[in-house]
Amino acid sequence: MRSIARGTAPRRSLLTDPRVRAWVFQVIAVLAVVAFGWYLFHNTQNNLAHRGITSGFGFLNNAAGFGISQHLIDYSESDSYGRVFWVGLLNTLLVSVIGIVLATIMGFILGVGRLSSNWLIRQLATLYIEIFRNIPPLLLIFFVYFAVISPLPGPRNSLSLWDVVFVNNRGVQMPAPSAADGFWSFWLALLVALVAVVLLNRWARARRHATGRMFPVFWTSLGLFLVIPWLVTFIAGAPFTWEVPELQRFNIRGGWVVIPELVSIVVALSVYTAAFIGETVRSGIQSVSHGQTEAAASLGLRPGQLLRLVIVPQALRVIVPPLTSQYLNLAKNSSLAAAIGYPDMVSLFAGTVLNQTGQAIETMAITMSVYLAISISISLLMNWYNKRIALIER
Repeated sequence: MRSIARGTAPRRSLLTDPRVRAWVFQVIAVLAVVAFGWYLFHNTQNNLAHRGITSGFGFLNNAAGFGISQHLIDYSESDSYGRVFWVGLLNTLLVSVIGIVLATIMGFILGVGRLSSNWLIRQLATLYIEIFRNIPPLLLIFFVYFAVISPLPGPRNSLSLWDVVFVNNRGVQMPAPSAADGFWSFWLALLVALVAVVLLNRWARARRHATGRMFPVFWTSLGLFLVIPWLVTFIAGAPFTWEVPELQRFNIRGGWVVIPELVSIVVALSVYTAAFIGETVRSGIQSVSHGQTEAAASLGLRPGQLLRLVIVPQALRVIVPPLTSQYLNLAKNSSLAAAIGYPDMVSLFAGTVLNQTGQAIETMAITMSVYLAISISISLLMNWYNKRIALIER
């Protein structure tokens, strides 16, 4: 026994080695998942064959044969189901993008209003948040669609704004632009103005850090965005010609038509999500130390400068992570638009196309993949922005 104790340590069994056991369990788990997935796939193929249902994505080349009330790209009933996919995708992205922009603006106003020194503004912001964040989004969509937009007058009695914009129960009719001679020159001028604004902001930031002197960045940037395109338009000609809607005998013809379903879903989701963003902004602002605000105020910064230069940049580090969740919720909640007939991915592809083709697995897989891709894209973009504004310790 003594010779064994003095010699080399006995070899550890592979079964008792933690690293070996960890690899074995991971391999077993992966094999189990693959086997289960293969079982589901094989079982599904057998069931489809028994019922005489063909599988695959060849149906995307077949003619759709139905119209769509809103399409951002050219579409007709003779187009394929693949074209329907792109129409539904663009309509879904339209709701998500507009909703995120509006909800962000409203949410930041509400968050700042919740901390206002004015009693009335503070109470109104609190009342808004407590009401709308406790109402189910689908119920809010129904309320906007059936109780706000549907009671509006018909086309003949439309609410008119300077006889150019008409609001009725069929949506909003507004002038539609079409490209003219100076179209590309105008967009080039906008690009030049954008580059100039970015360079101006960098210069103003460097100047402020070096000297502490402020520069009117906002008004100068606004002037660049207005003056440069105007000069190019004056030289190269108008970039657009406008088709103005006209009230005829029974309807309004011409111009752009924003369908009531789009207005309802955008307004409802923006109002709903803004309540949550408002609370996120409030908590982010309150996370900033009072010493920071007192020190900035002692330097003579005005309230607007204090909020823009001191509070918001620090609060963003707390605001952005939960804000990402709200953006994801809004993008996924846009699928509720199918309840009022808005032609998004769920209504068109997981609804009409599924009913006409019977390709349940393929259509649902495509629809879920679209929402997955949208969510992952939002997450990646927000994570990139969050890392950019994160504190870097020296």
